[in-house]
This record gives sequence, C-alpha cells and structure tokens, in this order.
Amino acid sequence: MLFFLSLEHEPIFSNMDNVQKQRESIVLYKEIRNGQDYIGIDYANSQVIALALSQDTEIEMDGNGRAYVSASTFRLPVFYERYSSYAYIDYNRVYIRHPKPKREYILPKGYLELLEQKRYSPSTIKAYKIYFSDFMEYYKGRDLDLLTVEDINTYMLYMVKEKHISATQQNMRINAIKFYYEKVRKGKRQYYGGIARAKEYKALPEVLSREEMKNIFTQITNRKHRCMISLIYSAGLRRSELLNLTPKDIISERMLIKIAGKGKKCRYSLLSEKVLKELRSYYKEYRPQNWLFEGEQAGEQYSPSALVKILKEAARKAGIKHRVHLHMLRHTFATHLLEQGTDLRTIQELMGHNDIKTTSIYLHVSNAYKAKIPNPLDSLDND
Repeated sequence: MLFFLSLEHEPIFSNMDNVQKQRESIVLYKEIRNGQDYIGIDYANSQVIALALSQDTEIEMDGNGRAYVSASTFRLPVFYERYSSYAYIDYNRVYIRHPKPKREYILPKGYLELLEQKRYSPSTIKAYKIYFSDFMEYYKGRDLDLLTVEDINTYMLYMVKEKHISATQQNMRINAIKFYYEKVRKGKRQYYGGIARAKEYKALPEVLSREEMKNIFTQITNRKHRCMISLIYSAGLRRSELLNLTPKDIISERMLIKIAGKGKKCRYSLLSEKVLKELRSYYKEYRPQNWLFEGEQAGEQYSPSALVKILKEAARKAGIKHRVHLHMLRHTFATHLLEQGTDLRTIQELMGHNDIKTTSIYLHVSNAYKAKIPNPLDSLDND
C-alpha cells in the first residue's frame, strides 16, 4: 500500500489545526522626512525586533512600531542579511525587480528538434541552446558549414582567455558545437585537434556533521519544509529528484523511494520511518494533487529556488558559518552511511552512481577510517 492510501479513512485536520504560528514581519517603505528621502521600517511593535534595530547606529527609532533610516545609506542586501533571521522582510515597496528580457535563440534548422527527439534533459537542451547561439553570434555573417576546426579552436580559446569560462562549461560548449556538426549535419565524428578538453578540478565533497544536521532540523518548523529537507538527506536525493517525486513514488510497504534519477535512470533509495510518519501528517494537511511537493498553486511543482532558501535560512539560524547547499545533503547522506559501516557497493546503488570510483571518493571524506589510523608522532616515544 502506498503511504497516503491509509489516510483516506482518517479525519482530515480542521482549518484551526492547520494554522501555524506566523513569523514576525518587517515592512519597508519609502518616506520623505524634512525634505529628505528615508526608508521607513514598520516592525509592528515587536520588542525583539525593536531591540535589534536599536543597536544599529544608522537607524532612528520613532516608537509605535516604526523606525527610519536614510535612503542614502540604506543597503537592502545588508539589511536583509542582518534582520531576516528575526522576521519576514517585505521589501516590495522599496525594491522593484525588473524582469530580464527573454533572449531569443535562432538555431540552425533541426538542432533543437534533434535534441528533443533524442530526449536530452531540459537542462541540457537549455545549455546547448545558449552555448551554440553564442558560437553562432561569434561568427555572425559566416556560413557555419564552412567553418574549420581552426575556427572552432579560435572561438574556444577566446571563451577561455577572455570570458574565463570554467572547465565544466568549456567541455559543455564543445559538446554543443560537436552536436551540430556530428549529429545535425551528420558529419564524421572527430576530435577537434586544438580543442583541449579541460581537466576538471576534483574537489572533495563538502559534508555536514551529524550535530550540524540535528541543528538544521531543529530550526525547520514548517512540516512541508521539514519533509523536503529530510527526504534529501535521508535518501541522498538531488534537488531535481526531490521535486520530481509523486505520491506514488513513496513505497511504504517496502520502505523504499522510487527515484527518476539523472539521465533518466530509475533507482530505489531508503525511506526513513521518521520521514514516513512525517509524510503521512503532511499529506493529510496539504493533499498534493500531482507532485509530492507543490507550490502555492495546487498541482504546480514546488519552486527550486524556494527550496534552496529553506536550507540556507535553517543553516543560518543553526549558527553554521560555512556555506551550506542542497547537494551537500546528498554527500552527507553517503558519508554518514559509510561511517555507520555501510559497504561501498550498497552506497553506490543508493546514490545511482555508474562507477564505484565515484562512490569511493567518500572514503576521503569519512572520519571513520581516519580515526583508526595511528598518528606517527604519537608513537615516537614507543621506539
């Protein structure tokens, strides 16, 4: 039985049960005082926020839940960083976000169609569209079919030296160009002599300690948010894998999660008993229609950027000073499994790695093996 089927005969939470304690809020607005431009700060008489604001020498406290700061010295990113942990900040009255104009991509006939026919992922299609359009713009006015290998090499050298593209992007741009000449134009597959594929720097995965994970979960009070972050950590999910989950992917009778992974590969990972219990409560409260986690509109997939913000805010509240990102939870899952004694082969299957060499990198991160190694300095006195 799928996890949500057992909920059909249970009473649905009342509206009162669904009401969650609201966060404090700060509203920013523009105001002119004595002929000067100011930013007004409305904090609804919150004593905690008032105390925090009063410690800022640039802010003038006015009482009655209001304060002011000169518009000439006000910096929204600084203000947000300083006070977002105290309250939700509504800055719509002082900051207008201008949407970027959508770029139009003029691609050769058959390029986009072939990408879609070959079922390339949406992210790869988007990257190829951008990168091959850049290549066409660089050689605007010239016939693509008459360009030589030297021309392609010249372009790539320009991107590396002048645009300072990363090693990953360099290789992706080469692939976008090769796709046109070898797939669309059906040219002979070849190595473009002067195009040296960049060797990518293999950094060790960043992971969080068990204590840091505990502190993060302590700061997440919203049930939906807690379910999402818990699933990523407890099953080793990528962000896209979490957002693409549907209720039927939670297989409670086998305590597994079915995952549509990278490159359209399907795999199964662990379903935590704690997460299952939380998911059942979540399902009764939110009743998702299509996706397991949906946005404000019913049936709409949850926003990737909103998911990122959940973790960042929780990490900040937990007092974690170093950078924390969603993919770090996937690395942490694998590392903690290894430290618990899980074998590499099992971790490889749970992570969906093709090559066990990819999984073995966690051996370099895990403390379990290093802790057993005697330090040579400690044994000098034994000689």
